Amino acid sequence: MTQPEIRAADALAQRLYEAGCRTAFGMPGGEVLTIIDALERAGIRFVLVKHENAGGFMAEGVHHMDGAPAILVATVGPGAVNGINVVANAEQDRVPMIVLTGCLDADDALTYTHQVMDHEAVFAPITKATFRLTAAGADIIADKAVSIATEARCGPVLIDVPIAVADAPFTSPKRRRPVALRNEPLTEDMAQAWDWLAEAKRPVMIVGLDALRDEADASVLAFAEAFGVPVITTYKAKGIIPEHHPASLGGAGLSPKNDAILVPFVQSADLIICAGYDPIEMRPGWREAWDPAKQRVIDIAAVPNLHYMHQAGINIVADIGASLQALGDGIEGLETWEDGAVGRVKAQLAEAFPMDDDWGPAGVIAECRAVMPSQTVATCDSGAHRILLSQMWQCEAPRTLLQSSGLCTMGCAVPLAMGVKIAKPDLPVISFSGDAGLLMVLGEMATAAEMKLGVIFVVFVDAALALIEKKQRERQMPNVGVDFARHDYAAIGRAMGGNGVSVTNRADLRAALEAAQQADTFTLIAAEIDRGAYDGRI
Repeated sequence: MTQPEIRAADALAQRLYEAGCRTAFGMPGGEVLTIIDALERAGIRFVLVKHENAGGFMAEGVHHMDGAPAILVATVGPGAVNGINVVANAEQDRVPMIVLTGCLDADDALTYTHQVMDHEAVFAPITKATFRLTAAGADIIADKAVSIATEARCGPVLIDVPIAVADAPFTSPKRRRPVALRNEPLTEDMAQAWDWLAEAKRPVMIVGLDALRDEADASVLAFAEAFGVPVITTYKAKGIIPEHHPASLGGAGLSPKNDAILVPFVQSADLIICAGYDPIEMRPGWREAWDPAKQRVIDIAAVPNLHYMHQAGINIVADIGASLQALGDGIEGLETWEDGAVGRVKAQLAEAFPMDDDWGPAGVIAECRAVMPSQTVATCDSGAHRILLSQMWQCEAPRTLLQSSGLCTMGCAVPLAMGVKIAKPDLPVISFSGDAGLLMVLGEMATAAEMKLGVIFVVFVDAALALIEKKQRERQMPNVGVDFARHDYAAIGRAMGGNGVSVTNRADLRAALEAAQQADTFTLIAAEIDRGAYDGRI
């Protein structure tokens, strides 16, 4: 019996479906119509967005919920270039993303120049790999792309699809790379590490997003409890142990106020265990924050250390959870931090980021955290509010606070939240943006209304690029290029098809949040705060 003929685009789409992909985002052009048709036929829903950059962040939001690679579709030229920011973000924030772009056939491009550019050359610096789809090799290229995007440290891969190739018959046999087993920790390294742990009196663990990739949350928690090891996380790893847990010291790496507490604590440790710690999220205060000649440091990571942000006495490239289990094997519980230093650090952090402000950005964050259910997924844009929120927002599970913490791009919170809600409609989802960041993506409010997404969008309204204005003022420079108008965001929300409300106190914010959780569309809450409200807080 002969097999039904499929197109090269179908072979590509079927491989993405096998990878778990069920949703793709983008904006069509004539050059990608066959790709979109193939995705839909394979069982992958295509979602029309208002801008490719936002579409990529929606795709990332879906990825954080279902684990499958994100899919962004962009047409030739301007469509593809619109996605550069989110693709760079995927590279810096270790997001597995398949970028599907349409392009002219090679023969046509010899004599036709309108909108023609070398997509592979444009995207090469910000992707792990780029491919030009061929009819006979469509299945192999798709398999390579998925494998590269999802290997130990994830990232984006571009597949440029010529128009005629997408429609060409695919007759080659399917070929798949055998699933590779993650490396187990080397015996000689673990023997030394075992001795160091057994002798430790003041161990500390720094956990990063590699641990999320390896789904090592249970191993991290078990290790912390068994050996009395306090846990500091990067922001992407927040919640890898519940942040109400006595061992949790929360996130670090962005707030100078926070770092002034946590860096000296780490420097006082006699053993530092970096568990999946990718320092791309960290700021200069964490560059060479310890001396491996004076402190024992075990670095367990997905890839070798080529960043030189820090060094370690023992470097293990292996699965994070398996390594922690092997490290603790046979060691009895330790007596650690008997001087009460962990409790003092927790008290210092609580004092530095209090939850009882009557209003202002801290009051807004504290009220939102108090009202929203513990399983809420929050997304956060870049800006001064992100520094404060990343310290104050308590996470009880991994991937419940999503942000751009590698690239730190603005305009990500709204589409990230929408992607989460598309993937998990029953989850409460709240997004936090500065007013400048929200203005970048207002068009996607229409998408939220069209899709009836009950996301809560909170915007901090102070009519300024607050973080940059603060830095400008601290350098005693004149106020230039950081101020704009106070717009009526509540009215904008209503005009876009959602609910809109402005609040100036915690009681009104609470009422708005409670109502928003019962709404059948999105709610935009404009939290009016004073200029300079972040002074002394971050």
